[in-house]
Amino acid sequence: MGRPGIATAAAVFISAASLASAEEGGATAGPYATPEAFGEALFFDVNLSKTRSQACATCHDPARAFTDPRPTAAGRAVSLGADGHSLGDRNAPTAAYAMFSPTFARRADGSYVGGQFHDGRAAGLAEQAGGPPLNPIEMGLADVNEAAARILENPRYGATLDALYGPGTASDPEAVYRAATSAIAAFEATDLFAPFDSRYDRYLRGEVQLTDEEELGRVLFFSQQFTNCNLCHQLRSSPMAADETFTDYSYHNIGVPANTAARAVTGVTATDLGLLANPAVDDPAEAGKFKVPGLRNVAVTGPYMHNGVFEDLRTVILFYNKYNSKAAARQINPETGAPWAAPEVPDTLSMDELTTGPALDDERIDALVAFLATLTDRRYEDLLK
Repeated sequence: MGRPGIATAAAVFISAASLASAEEGGATAGPYATPEAFGEALFFDVNLSKTRSQACATCHDPARAFTDPRPTAAGRAVSLGADGHSLGDRNAPTAAYAMFSPTFARRADGSYVGGQFHDGRAAGLAEQAGGPPLNPIEMGLADVNEAAARILENPRYGATLDALYGPGTASDPEAVYRAATSAIAAFEATDLFAPFDSRYDRYLRGEVQLTDEEELGRVLFFSQQFTNCNLCHQLRSSPMAADETFTDYSYHNIGVPANTAARAVTGVTATDLGLLANPAVDDPAEAGKFKVPGLRNVAVTGPYMHNGVFEDLRTVILFYNKYNSKAAARQINPETGAPWAAPEVPDTLSMDELTTGPALDDERIDALVAFLATLTDRRYEDLLK
C-alpha cells in the first residue's frame, strides 16, 4: 500500500478537528492542540519511512481493523517493508484494543504478562511505536537522528513539539522521537481503536439478541466445562463484563507449526523462539511462547497465529480441538489436507490448558466461530460478508 491507500484511510478515519486544521493551512498551520491529534498525523505520515511510502497505517490499516491487508509473495502472513522487497517473519498484530495490554512484566509465579508485539519486547505503546520506523526491514530509517530530521521537515510538527512538550524540544533528536512515539501512543489510546460497539457489546447492553448459534457459542466460550477458550481468552471475572478484551495477556506455546510456505519465500530458517527472543527474557523454558492475542475483530483479521500459518478462523478452532479429539479426521489440517504439522518449538507446550475440556463436534465448532464473529466492531461488520 502506498500513498493512495493511506490517504483513503486518513480521509475516512482522521478526526474532524484534524481535518479542519489541515484545511486551514496543512503544514503551515499552527501546532496541533493535543498529543492525540499530533499522533494521528504521525500515524498516517508516510515520510516516517526511508522511501516515503509507508506509514504506521500501512501495516495497521484502520479500514481493515488495524491489520495489514496487503498481499505479498508470501501471502498476507507477513508484511512488506518500505523498501519494496523485505519481508518479516511474523504476522502484523492488530493495533485495535492494544492499549489495554499491561506493561510487560514478570509475575510473582515467574510467568510473564503484557507488553506489545507478539513477544512483549516493547513494554508499552510508545516503545512499540518507536520500533517500526527504525527497523531495517520495516520502515527503514537509519536511526533516531534521521527520524527526527524527517519529523522536523514538517514545520507544523516542529511547532507542535515546542508547544506541547516544551521549548527546545525540537532541537534534541532524542526528545523529538520520544515525543513523537508518545503522541502515536496517545492516538492509539483513543476510542477510535477501541469502540466496544460490536454486536456482542450491543447484546450486553440489551440492544440486540444473538442468534441461537451465536448464543450457543457464547455459552461454550465462557464455559468451565465444555471448552478451554476462557482459560486464556477471558480477562474479567464476569462473562458479562462490558470491557472484556478476550485475552489475559499471558504467554503460551500452543504448538503452532512454522509457516513453511511463507518461509519458502522469505528465506528465514531460524526457529522463532517467541518470548525467549525478548531481550528481557533468558529462561529456555519460555521458548516458543507468544502473547495470547485479544479476540476483538478476530473474524476479520486473518490470517491467524503469530506467523499467519492458518487462513481460516474455523481452522484455528479445529487446531485447538486436535488436542482433545481422537478422531482421525480431527488430526487433519483442512487447509492442507495433511496431518497437522509438528510444533515449531515442541518442548514447552502448555498441555494443561490445551487438553482441558472435551472434543467438540461440528455444531459446537461452528457455534464458536459464529460467536467470535459477534466480536467485530460495528464499522467492520461489512467485512464479515
